[in-house]
Amino acid sequence: MFLPAYRVSDAARYADISGQTIRNWQAAGDCVPPAIGERERGESLSYLQLVEVAFVAAMRRTGVKLQDIKNAREYLAVQLQSEYPFAERRFKTDGKDIWMSLDNLVAGESRSKLVKVNKGGQIAWAEIVQTRFTEFEYEDDLAVRWHVAGTDSPIVIDPRVSFGAPAVKGIATWAIKGRWQAGESIDDIADDFSLPESEVKQALQFEGIDLSELKAWQ
Repeated sequence: MFLPAYRVSDAARYADISGQTIRNWQAAGDCVPPAIGERERGESLSYLQLVEVAFVAAMRRTGVKLQDIKNAREYLAVQLQSEYPFAERRFKTDGKDIWMSLDNLVAGESRSKLVKVNKGGQIAWAEIVQTRFTEFEYEDDLAVRWHVAGTDSPIVIDPRVSFGAPAVKGIATWAIKGRWQAGESIDDIADDFSLPESEVKQALQFEGIDLSELKAWQ
């Protein structure tokens, strides 16, 4: 999961942001921490870096300020000794601040208590924070699966499936696109891969195929 595998252009497309935005988030200076894990110039992103990109994009969409995101990441990197804290812990947000369960920092504490990580540890009760990042699925607090096109979509990125490519039930979306571009019908593709036609169409749309003029899509 740590090996570089994703081009910046692909990560930007998956997260619906620009490649320059990713580069800006990774930039760091003497007094300016990065918002996501840094990388060498020209190097691809690892899966955990990809998750951090997705996570920061999600936080920005909820209204969390970039400086608060950077403060949270810097605090967690030190407290948890973690290189990719946004990919290795579960979080919530109220659209202003970033919260995590206190038991991640203090052994034996209740999961009903939350820490405001962008403010260096302020504590609150879980009930006051409503928004969860539902597009991520976790195992042992590690984000192992990203619903890259939203929770209502069958398309997921899982580093253990299809070499980490966006996939529908284990079938990479690029493979479905390739069959379509080779002239195969949606019916045949769906039959060969044992997928519902609706999921084949969603995969093709994700890959940038315009199906609006097809009768089968109507």
